[in-house]
Amino acid sequence: MEDTEVVLSVVIDEAGYEAGDKRITDIFFEVRRGELLGIIGPNGAGKSTTIKTLLGLLKHAKANVAFGGESRSYAYVPEQPVFYEDLTLWEHLDMAAAAYGLPYESFEASAERLLAQFGMEHVKHDLPAGFSKGMKQKMMLMLGFLVKPDVYIVDEPFIGLDPRATKDFLNLLAAERERGAGVLMSTHVLDTAEKICDRFVLISGGEMTATGTLEDIRSIAGLAEGSLFDCFDALT
Repeated sequence: MEDTEVVLSVVIDEAGYEAGDKRITDIFFEVRRGELLGIIGPNGAGKSTTIKTLLGLLKHAKANVAFGGESRSYAYVPEQPVFYEDLTLWEHLDMAAAAYGLPYESFEASAERLLAQFGMEHVKHDLPAGFSKGMKQKMMLMLGFLVKPDVYIVDEPFIGLDPRATKDFLNLLAAERERGAGVLMSTHVLDTAEKICDRFVLISGGEMTATGTLEDIRSIAGLAEGSLFDCFDALT
């Protein structure tokens, strides 16, 4: 890549949810400007634990995490939607903008654009508790895209999204990468990951089994023409 500035550096010696319980060990990677790095693996492999560790959410962790970029900022989109039951969608967006210090005019324009892109204008004054799972996931994505961080950290974004919403999400992601944002995305949707990720970190049983470009992964797996799924199947 032309621009190799590192916007996220992660070294995890070990991490778990309780003392002595090592869920993941020896995981390390970097995300560069404009790059999409995919953490892939089956459910329970340690993908979400890796993300929680780098976000500083796990008490029992030995890790070194550094954010780069101009503002050293990041946006996190969790796998499970998190919201306040007594706030509307618009109030969630407004609150997030206030937390990030966005001017109201800038926030309003961005929020209206995101509502239109995700087809959510008609529910902007509704409470998210009544939303479908896909609509709640759209809300999480909109909250993440509201600001312009150096890094996006997205955990299993495709769960609950219909094809149109998936396309909208990928288009927004492409635009942000063009701007220079790095993206770390965990997913077990391997066919989509193969098409959009620049590099991969394969995790199985809480450990890295391979890392690199698709060509690197193919070489490690010994499958010169193998799909990402084929390579993952061979390596895990």
